[in-house]
Amino acid sequence: MKQPEQWTSKIGFILAAAGSAIGLGAIWKFPYMTGTNGGGLFLLLFLLFTLFIGTPILLAEFIIGRSAGKDAVRAYRQLAPKTPWYFLGYMGVIASFILLSFYSVVGGWILSYLFRSFTGSLSGLSQQEYGTLFEKIISNPVEVIIAQFAFMILTIWVVQGGVQKGIERASRYMMPALFILFIVLMIRSLTLEGAWEGVEFFLKPNFSNMTGETILLALGQAFFALSVGISVMVTYASYLSKEENMTKSALSVAGLNVFICIIAGLVIFPAVFALGFEPGAGPGLVFVVLPAVFNEIALGGIFLTIFLILLLFATLTSAFSILEIVVASIAKDQTEKRKIISWNSGLLIFLVGVPSALSFGVLSDVKLFGKSIFDLADYLVSNLALPLGALFISLFVGYKIPRKLVKQELEYGSKGIGLLFNIWYFLIRYIVPIAIIAVFLNTIGFL
Repeated sequence: MKQPEQWTSKIGFILAAAGSAIGLGAIWKFPYMTGTNGGGLFLLLFLLFTLFIGTPILLAEFIIGRSAGKDAVRAYRQLAPKTPWYFLGYMGVIASFILLSFYSVVGGWILSYLFRSFTGSLSGLSQQEYGTLFEKIISNPVEVIIAQFAFMILTIWVVQGGVQKGIERASRYMMPALFILFIVLMIRSLTLEGAWEGVEFFLKPNFSNMTGETILLALGQAFFALSVGISVMVTYASYLSKEENMTKSALSVAGLNVFICIIAGLVIFPAVFALGFEPGAGPGLVFVVLPAVFNEIALGGIFLTIFLILLLFATLTSAFSILEIVVASIAKDQTEKRKIISWNSGLLIFLVGVPSALSFGVLSDVKLFGKSIFDLADYLVSNLALPLGALFISLFVGYKIPRKLVKQELEYGSKGIGLLFNIWYFLIRYIVPIAIIAVFLNTIGFL
């Protein structure tokens, strides 16, 4: 058996972990949630909750992964032998499987738009025609399946290369490119006439918009934005050496996520306000409104292509981490089997995702528990698996793992954590579980 892989550098790990967190949630969902929940107030709440709720959970997953040095399932077995805690790892693997099955469908939509952007067929349409085009694409059974398959092939091709040759190498190029492309788009958006209204909406808090629902939604967005709860970061941290400072790594990943969220807001809101569009347009913000926005500015076709490439990068880096947790749990350090396991797992996920891809077309009349197949898969992961997983992770680190072991793990690669450890430990034992329960109860309609 070959030795398990490790990240070749701290920056490689941070970029890969940040890539996992920065996906459609940061680029699409965050601006949409901000636009419909108070603008600058929502941003302020999101920043606070990311720091005090999301980041502590992220660090908790890092601790589990690196201390065990194993995939999600075996990490819990090692740290809590002869207990049922390993089911938490299996829950993460199953949730990741379901998540990627419908996530790849959205990745396919992006590829469809990118193809049309390259061929020039996205230019010169009216806003209504962009809406019609979106409906046409997602209801076309042949196109959505081919696009979803192409997205999964890209994901499998990178993941089968392993941590160093696959995920880390891809993230080293994709993440800096993503940051650069976003900054270019932000500059273009901010130079539009009338853009300042969008900047004020996004950055200036209006406390008259403060409601209990706004607080809970901001908490939920911070929670989901960091990709915590399904042990993805447990698996990633298992490849991290003891010489790395995990606290700084967690803060770096969270900081990069917040950076992209803010830049996304400064890309979208100035352009939308300058051209008179609705900021709370939901999925249309990316697939309907933004193509129309770029169509009305100079060199809009070029900027739209750049944006779609950026969105594809963000979606792929998240897909890498989701598939990795599945592959790592099956491979169990047997790196010689990684390639075949990656292809078998990825293709099975694609097949499971086909009904989700068809749920906007030929299977649109099929409803389970009142939801389409796509929406049900999304609900099971986003509204059930993620909050429950993160809750159990906070309880596992806060109450099951001995405090001495937790502190020792954080001290590796650090000159001393002192007060910072005490603050984090208090958050993970008391504040974080209460906050997650509040989000969960709100999600299922009890609050």
